[in-house]
Amino acid sequence: MSVEAAHAAGLLMLLSHPIRCRAFAELARHGKDGVTIFEMSIHLDVPQSEAAELLGRLVGADVATGSGNGYYRVRDGVLREAAQALDRTQPIAPLLSEYPQLKSFFAHGRLTSLPPTLSERAQQMAELFARFVAVDGVLSEAEVNDRIAAAADDVAAVRRMLVESGWLERDRAGTSYGSARRLPATAVSPR
Repeated sequence: MSVEAAHAAGLLMLLSHPIRCRAFAELARHGKDGVTIFEMSIHLDVPQSEAAELLGRLVGADVATGSGNGYYRVRDGVLREAAQALDRTQPIAPLLSEYPQLKSFFAHGRLTSLPPTLSERAQQMAELFARFVAVDGVLSEAEVNDRIAAAADDVAAVRRMLVESGWLERDRAGTSYGSARRLPATAVSPR
């Protein structure tokens, strides 16, 4: 796991505790105005010492800032940065960067929808998954499914797309799959 992914996971762990999540939400709700320890204790209905500890943890985790005037503010974009760091750890992320035109079909490293069957994007999606599945030799249906499942929930639809687009070849029994054609050296550039 990369350092930034570990930081993002730590942030999510920090915010998984209900009171810390509520404190973070209060900071976000107050925006640039920020809140003091006293105001936070009122908003959360906790003693000031507990509010101070909560804010200290958020500042220590670099999700909030505390200024010399006693106001605490959420750090802009911290959740977006964490989500992006975790997205980059997804197995399809390196290949998806070569197909920027297909990013709208994915959310957090998972395929959310397929492009229309006869579109150019469908052909590019099929090539992307052909690269991702990386069939070398003969694979069982379970092996193909496992590889596809790392990036897509609708495994059958992606497998069917790979067969229909000519990237995978299935035996007559439908139990074994092999590569039907050679992948180009680099990704197809968008037109």
